[in-house]
Amino acid sequence: MSKNEIQTQKSDHPTTNRPDPQKKSFLCIGLDTDLEKIPLHLLEEEDPIFAFNKAIIDATHHLCVAYKPNIAFYEAYGIKGWKSLERTIQYLNKNYSEQFTIADAKRGDIGNTSTRYAKAFFEDLEFDSITIAPYMGKDSVEPFLAFEGKHTILLALTSNEGAYDFQTQKIDGKELYKKVLETSKSYKNSQNLMYVVGATKASYLADIRKIVPESFLLVPGVGAQGGNLQEVCRYGMNQKIGLLVNSSRGIIYASNGKDFAEAATREAGKLQVQMASEL
Repeated sequence: MSKNEIQTQKSDHPTTNRPDPQKKSFLCIGLDTDLEKIPLHLLEEEDPIFAFNKAIIDATHHLCVAYKPNIAFYEAYGIKGWKSLERTIQYLNKNYSEQFTIADAKRGDIGNTSTRYAKAFFEDLEFDSITIAPYMGKDSVEPFLAFEGKHTILLALTSNEGAYDFQTQKIDGKELYKKVLETSKSYKNSQNLMYVVGATKASYLADIRKIVPESFLLVPGVGAQGGNLQEVCRYGMNQKIGLLVNSSRGIIYASNGKDFAEAATREAGKLQVQMASEL
């Protein structure tokens, strides 16, 4: 799938019922760049984080349709980290504009604050989308949805063990994550919503698809976290594909040597081949 297909699929565009004929991929690569894990020779670079990201992007762009920097990995390094993030997104937008970009920021606050977060990621950094925590409700989500041509990816059912603390607990006989999905459909500009559903919760996807049959799902957890691609496709794929399956550590840290980019290509290629067969 291409970035344009991801964008237009949200509007039920008639051409979005087929994958990108060139890539045959719905792979998203997470750029969770950690200075303690990248190859040592890159630490000699002026901007090691950007140098690593650039090499990964150049090596894998033909195999994926989206990139997802996890903002915490950049915030951890202060101003330098933000500059690395800015350079990364600018490089993507300039050189690989077909790629869909996701700010994995997990923001969510009262209205005015959410608007400022949205401006930071949508207007300043020029991301296509951002992940949002729904706990504070409509007031915290709708400011993101107000930005035309941008997408808000709501945390619905995450892949971590703690997801069972709240997300699957029943309220009046219905799991909380289902209430989140159902309620979010009533938000203004809800057509701009996407949802995070962890790959380790693949069996839940059948129920999720009953509530949001046409929505795009961002599915992290394939690879290092143990999610199974075939199960995700079995329960989560719709007639328009409707999936972005993310892999981070399994691809970008496939090697910590000078061959790290080539190793990333190999691992991304393995997933792309599996995706092609599912399609």
